[in-house]
This record gives sequence, C-alpha cells and structure tokens, in this order.
Amino acid sequence: MSTASEPLKAHRWLLIPALLCLLATFLLGTPIQVFGLRLPEPVFPMILPFAWAVIRPSILAPFALLAIGVFLDLFWSGPLGLWGLSLLLVYGAVLVTRNLILGQGVPVMAAWYVGAVVLAFVMAYLFVMLDAKTTPDLLATFWQLAVTAALFPLAQRLIERFEDADIRFR
Repeated sequence: MSTASEPLKAHRWLLIPALLCLLATFLLGTPIQVFGLRLPEPVFPMILPFAWAVIRPSILAPFALLAIGVFLDLFWSGPLGLWGLSLLLVYGAVLVTRNLILGQGVPVMAAWYVGAVVLAFVMAYLFVMLDAKTTPDLLATFWQLAVTAALFPLAQRLIERFEDADIRFR
C-alpha cells in the first residue's frame, strides 16, 4: 500500500496495470472452447481510464490509453481508433466528474464504473455502425458489456492501492 509521503511513480500505476490488462486480453482472446462455448472477451483495459482518472489526472494516461486502444483494434481486427477513442471518451467523462466520484462508497463507485462502461460500449457500437454501415450483434455486445462491467472489483482494487499516494489532487 502506498503512503502519501511516497512519490507516485508512473510505472507503478500506469505501466504495470496497462501491461497486466493487455496480458489478460491476450490470454482471454485465445480461441479456446469449453463445452462448445468460447471464453468471454471483456475489455480489460476499460478499468484503466476509470481508475486512472479517479486516482490522479495525468498527461501520460491519455497517451497510454490511445496506445492500448490501438493494440485492442489490431488484436481484435477492429476499425483502427475504435477502442482508443472509446477509452479516451471514458477517461474524459470520468475526469470531468471526478469531484463527484471522490469520497463515495463502493456501490456509488460501481454505478459510476458501469455508467462509464455503458458510455464506452454505446460509443463503440455507434462507431462500428458508422464504419461498417450495418448494426453489430446486440446480444454479443451486451454480453461483452456485462463481463466488462463485472471487472469493477479490479478497478476498485487499483484505486484503493493508489488512492493515498498523491494528496495534491485531493
């Protein structure tokens, strides 16, 4: 657990969580079937814009989110910029509402996280619809949204780990 007197190191709260999210995306993106069903493919990096905006505003976070989004687009063969833009929109929305989120309990934080995930998926759905000129499968989108929203405990853990690390922004 970090303390307020310890400086917040970018590699601890930006680089390591980003690499872990990319690794989890890669592992769950493998084409394994169990009983004829594929593994869920949540957007693990969705926890990053939420947690990073709550932990501390940073100039590095948007660049990291853009790079992570490009990785997701290339990994899932999606339109280039789809997830980068979606992650940046979530980061901006959470950053704007950061003062409302700080100091709230876990249920309120969970509701904000689910709202951020819904925002990202609605925007991604609209971007894909505009790019492909057809509507993506709503049921598949809903299930991916649901398993991504279920990742809130990971975002909460990241926030709790670094919430007291930098008191300048509290």
